[in-house]
Amino acid sequence: MLESLGPVSGTPWVYALVSLSIVLDVFVPFLPSGVLVIAAATTAAGTRTAAGAVGATVDGGTPLPELCALVLCAATASVFGDMVAYRLAWRGGDRFDRAIGRSRRLTAAQQRLGTALARGGGAIVVLARFAPAGRSVVSLGAGVAHRTVREFLPWSALAGLAWAGYSVSLGYFGGQWLGASWMSTVLSVCALVLAGSAAVFLMRRPERRPSA
Repeated sequence: MLESLGPVSGTPWVYALVSLSIVLDVFVPFLPSGVLVIAAATTAAGTRTAAGAVGATVDGGTPLPELCALVLCAATASVFGDMVAYRLAWRGGDRFDRAIGRSRRLTAAQQRLGTALARGGGAIVVLARFAPAGRSVVSLGAGVAHRTVREFLPWSALAGLAWAGYSVSLGYFGGQWLGASWMSTVLSVCALVLAGSAAVFLMRRPERRPSA
């Protein structure tokens, strides 16, 4: 059970593991970085809830320091991974161009991203952070298209913070309601998947063109 992770949920190695997974999943999208973030938040919340139930006093029963540290850690790792992929794609030149050119979906996503960033509508970067593999497409596409750091970095930071805050909140409320159990983690992950599905739907909606 997740309760057994309670004593080590706030140790540095947990944050290091979460950070490493988040950095790498821009290149290997199937890594369970979101699951790790949710599980860490669920464990912190569920452990404090259990402690409060038996009359223990631990920071008022609220794992605020651990949750804030987890959000900051996850958001920072997300932005760092984005920028690594962005720089690699920027310097990759023709190789990345050819790789993206072989996929109509990636080509369309790259073009739409470039248009959105040029118009200051980088909200697509935030949506893509929730969509499966969307973060990879956006980060690599921004690099291949040679979008400036000023265009891309603020939206990457906002995306990382939104994703980290949402994931940690899911884990926290799941742990509060159901305790540090696998059920709470599974339900929280399902909510994260639903958010990803909604992001995919919104990204695929055709742009409305002003009528003549």
